[in-house]
Amino acid sequence: MLTCKEQVARSSDYLDGQLSFRETLMVRHHLLFCPSCRRFMRQMRLMQATLKAMPEQPEENIDALAERLADERRNNSP
Repeated sequence: MLTCKEQVARSSDYLDGQLSFRETLMVRHHLLFCPSCRRFMRQMRLMQATLKAMPEQPEENIDALAERLADERRNNSP
């Protein structure tokens, strides 16, 4: 089984779908048994989603952008 340190090192590649089948299984196996790494992966997914939601051009009103992203997060939460 992977250590937490090995899991974290593979997390970006896992989320991007760049791991081999074997590595993907190792990551999933670790996540089954490690609540800390599951929480870390949820945070990584949230960060990815936030970055994708940000506009490519700089926002004039950064407070409005922060409020919009927070509203979207609240509306899309389970």
